[in-house]
Amino acid sequence: MRVSMRSLLGKLMGVGALVLPASLALAQDKEIVFGLQCDRTGVTQIVGTVICPAYHDYIALVNSKGGVGGYKVKVLEIDHEYKVPLGMEAHERFKKEGAVLHSVYGTPHIAALNKKLEEDKMPGTSPGFGTAAAADGKRYPYTFPIAATYWSQGAAAVKFVKDQLGGNLKGKKIAYLYFDNPAGKEPIVILEDLAKIEGFELKQFAVPSPGVEMGAQVLDITGRFKPDFVIAHLFGRSPSVSLKELKGKGFPLSKVVSLVWGAAEADIIAGGGWAAVEGYHTLHFAGVGTDFQVIKDINAMYKAQNKPEPTKLQEQSVIYNRGVFMAAVQVEAISNAIKAKGGAKPTGEDVKKGMEAIKGFTLGGLVPPLNVTAEDHEGGGWVQVWSVKGGKYVKSTEWFQAHRDLIKKHLEADAKK
Repeated sequence: MRVSMRSLLGKLMGVGALVLPASLALAQDKEIVFGLQCDRTGVTQIVGTVICPAYHDYIALVNSKGGVGGYKVKVLEIDHEYKVPLGMEAHERFKKEGAVLHSVYGTPHIAALNKKLEEDKMPGTSPGFGTAAAADGKRYPYTFPIAATYWSQGAAAVKFVKDQLGGNLKGKKIAYLYFDNPAGKEPIVILEDLAKIEGFELKQFAVPSPGVEMGAQVLDITGRFKPDFVIAHLFGRSPSVSLKELKGKGFPLSKVVSLVWGAAEADIIAGGGWAAVEGYHTLHFAGVGTDFQVIKDINAMYKAQNKPEPTKLQEQSVIYNRGVFMAAVQVEAISNAIKAKGGAKPTGEDVKKGMEAIKGFTLGGLVPPLNVTAEDHEGGGWVQVWSVKGGKYVKSTEWFQAHRDLIKKHLEADAKK
């Protein structure tokens, strides 16, 4: 169920005074509520209109098979239009509706909600965005990145570049082309440390919002700095602009690797199309493409209902699969919580513990080998690299981690602040 924020305040009035029929109360007792923030109408709707339907599809698949431990999952979705005040109001609505888990959407939103999640004992997920420090489960007990943070992505990008350049970065040049906001700046501390450790020269090139003008930065990269590799960390329309600009200046896209939000099929299509971006490398925290059993199962569910298979899977697998990833990890946490309580309905605190009990979860290869603990809410910081070859995405690496000791050092330092 999707609720517009414009009608939210009116619906909040009197909720506590409702008297439910016994049959409805019983049905609700066998129902677990998830809160899902989404942006279907705001500045990041290009992501929201794909990732949120995918989330619903996975939950529908679970419910079609009987739910989780005898409970059906009810998803309460609210479109916050990528506005923090509406995201905060959404959290309050979820709390009133009895949600035991909150799927947060957006770096500014998780930053605003970290404390509220803890106060309300409602675990929240922020896969592939938000502050990297939230990987520390002791400091952020109710926030779960559950995917490689920007620190882990930056470290993995450097490892990939090193492998591409023959295993030695000493004396090499790496350009960091990034969106000039807190999320874009977050990997810098990791990149700067690795520049000292590995002996490469790092130069940063900030792109101001909205990220559609970067001719000067790219000219500086290609004409003056002349790097051996570019690590890009851009969002929204800016990834496609960077592809066009770099290509136009004659820089080989086989010497570019993007962090996760510049990796969707839509970015490539808007950047000139598959043939134009041959060689482009991208990081991912969920599998790419449709050759996964869970995706086949979703297609079969549609077919059984005499509905056309979701055609969005064909051109939006990157974002769609991330929505499936989000929902699947949350369902696994709920399953763990129900088992731990002997079948009783879990609370938010139980779900937190269930999330921290996830071990070796892969969902048939769509998800990296996640191991979430009370200390590590990131699950290991795993990524894959997929590259554009022959007009399509080709997997260039298996799941891998990078520089975990360095990530741990920064987490410990941040915890002392």
